[in-house]
Amino acid sequence: MLAELSPSLLWPLAAVLGLCLGSFLNVVIARLPVMLMQGWRAEAREALELEPEEDERLGLARPASRCPGCGAAIAWHDNIPLLGYLKRRGRCADCGMRISPQYPLVELAGGALALAVVILHGADLAALFLLGACLALLALAAIDFRTQLLPDSITLPLLWAGLLYQLLFQPLMLSSAVVGAMAGYLSLWGFYWLFKLVTGKEGMGYGDFKLLAALGAWLGWQFLPLLLILSAGIGAIIGILVQLALPRLRGAPMPFGPFLALAGWVALLFGAPLLASYRGLTGL
Repeated sequence: MLAELSPSLLWPLAAVLGLCLGSFLNVVIARLPVMLMQGWRAEAREALELEPEEDERLGLARPASRCPGCGAAIAWHDNIPLLGYLKRRGRCADCGMRISPQYPLVELAGGALALAVVILHGADLAALFLLGACLALLALAAIDFRTQLLPDSITLPLLWAGLLYQLLFQPLMLSSAVVGAMAGYLSLWGFYWLFKLVTGKEGMGYGDFKLLAALGAWLGWQFLPLLLILSAGIGAIIGILVQLALPRLRGAPMPFGPFLALAGWVALLFGAPLLASYRGLTGL
C-alpha cells in the first residue's frame, strides 16, 4: 500500500518516520551502555556474594526521560523529534543546561536514512529490513563513538536479521551471506591476533569482528574487501585530521565501529552498482 503513494507524500512520511525512530535510538544510545554496566556489576556482586546495589535499574522504557543536570522530567512536547530541541534552543527548559547535539544529529540521520532507503529501494518489506539494518548501524556507531562498546544485543540480532533477509528476499545469496558472516569475523579476528603478536597491543575489539560478520551476512562475502577498504580509508583520513586539529588526542584509541557502519550504509544503500564500480576499478 505504501509503495502506491506518490513520492510527494511517501518521502515526507518516510522522513518523519525516520526522525521518530532516530529519537528512539537516542534512548538506546544513552541507556543501553548504562544498562550493560549495571548488569555486569550485578553479576560481579552476585559472584562475590555481595549485597545487590539498590540503585534504580535503568530500562529503555523507564524511567521517563529527564534532564541529566537537574533531573527534571522532559515534557512530551519537548520530546518531539528535532522540534523540541529547536524550540528550547538546545537547552533544558528548567535549568538551562545545554543539551548534547547528539540528539538532533541522530534524529536527522534517522530521517535521512529512511528517506534514502525509500528513494533507492522503495517502500516494501525488503526496504523495511534494510532500514532496520541502517538504523542498527547508526545506534552501534554512536555507542561505539561514545563508549568504545559494540553491544552483542545489537550486533548479533543484526547478523541473524541479515541471514533472514537473504532467506526471504534473495535465497540464492544465502550461501554467500553465510560465508560472508564467517569470513567477516575471521578476517578481523586474524588481523587482531597478528597485530597483537607483532606489537603486543590490541588493535580492535571483538565487537568489530561481530559487526563485520553482520555486514557480511547482509551483503555477502563479495563485499568484504570493499567494506574493509572503505572503513580503513575513511578511518585513516579522519584520524589524521583529528590528530592534526587536536594534538592532545594523538595516540588516543579511536573506535573502528563508526567507520565500519559508514561503509555498511554505503554498501546497503548502493549495493550492486557500487560493487560493479569497485570491480571495474580493480579488475577483479
